[in-house]
Amino acid sequence: MIDIRKLESLVRLMVENDLTELDLKDGEETVTVKRGGKPVVMAAPAAAPVVALPAAPTPAAAPAAPAAAPAPKVDDDAGCTAVESPMVGTFYATPGPDKPPFVQVGAQIGPESIVCLVEAMKIFNEIKAEKSGTIHKILVKSGQPVEFGQKLFLIKPS
Repeated sequence: MIDIRKLESLVRLMVENDLTELDLKDGEETVTVKRGGKPVVMAAPAAAPVVALPAAPTPAAAPAAPAAAPAPKVDDDAGCTAVESPMVGTFYATPGPDKPPFVQVGAQIGPESIVCLVEAMKIFNEIKAEKSGTIHKILVKSGQPVEFGQKLFLIKPS
């Protein structure tokens, strides 16, 4: 099995260097990582797993003339820190389909608190808060694909 930390590092390098495809062979295992399209994890017998990452977003064209200046927005997220996804995968807020969520808005958490699962390559990884505080916002819905470094939660320090 290819080390998930190695895979995370490779994905980070791909994003930083705007690479679209990477092939890695480690002994008898071969992994191909591609960026573009929907996140997909595929494995077939006698074939290498393929992980496709979303393409980098393209900048939108600037509008010709702004209609009216929006009202100043109060930043209620000020002072919050984010819990980010350590890998590409699928976000799960609960340990199982009929189980309650790990955390909810307003929940007090500590550094060792498990806040969610991220499934990558058929492996469910427990994600810990690594911070103390109160869950301020949950930014991702259960079952939604997430990218490396994507913000999952905002935490107000206690």
